[in-house]
Amino acid sequence: MAFVRTADGAEIYYKDWGSGRPVVLSHGWPLNSDSWEAQQLFLASNGYRAIAHDRRGHGRSTQTWDGNEMDTYADDLAAVVEALDLREITLVGFSTGGGEVARYVGRHGTSRVAQVVLVSAVPPFMTRTPDNPGGLPIDVFDGIRAGSLADRSQQYHDLADGPFFGNNRPGADVSAGIREAFWRQGLQAGHRNAYECIAAFSGTDFRADLDAIDVPALVIHGDDDQVVPFAVGGQASAARIKNARLTVYPGAPHGITDTHKEQLGSDLLAFLKEYDA
Repeated sequence: MAFVRTADGAEIYYKDWGSGRPVVLSHGWPLNSDSWEAQQLFLASNGYRAIAHDRRGHGRSTQTWDGNEMDTYADDLAAVVEALDLREITLVGFSTGGGEVARYVGRHGTSRVAQVVLVSAVPPFMTRTPDNPGGLPIDVFDGIRAGSLADRSQQYHDLADGPFFGNNRPGADVSAGIREAFWRQGLQAGHRNAYECIAAFSGTDFRADLDAIDVPALVIHGDDDQVVPFAVGGQASAARIKNARLTVYPGAPHGITDTHKEQLGSDLLAFLKEYDA
């Protein structure tokens, strides 16, 4: 198993598949790098070095007591990038991982970055505030926190069976296996880590980080996302990032890494090849 040690001693687990120009994949809450398996296998099979890590407190990485916030997540990503001496990277962030990618650019710049992709991502800012009236009420996230404390195992079942994969919509057909994988990955995260990550993904303002993105950017979002609503996430991010391209998946839910894995793989590969042409 491969790990990178951070400045505070945390061990960050990562998978490093294939060879070629690097693609670094940051996962969502409360998941880990296993959630990227379909895209990682596809990209590594098509001439790219696909790297996915477990965020601290999640999966096989250290369950630290502190550091469960975006600045540290971004610095951990930088530690992986620097330990592997990666350059000309395409950074891809799903959901909370999109916030991690944006904050990485805000804190570490784009000297090693060729492209950025945000998939069903939480930026620019999920919570409603006086200067962010389009955000979601804080009560939404207080409810997620309450559910985590009351019975997080059941909460992960409820998310997977309902809004995450859109399985509460007529005609949805997301397998029990996919839903159980979500539950399994959720319970691999530390309780405190997953709990504090709720504030990290919902309460962090990424607007200045998006303003700092000065490389080609692709924003992919489903317009039936019930976790990060399209207007709050992808639509707002694409409008803010200079020269970003927005790709909308009609009728798609939040968890498009599974529900639309072929389409997502194809779109990622096409974007990667634009840089390499």
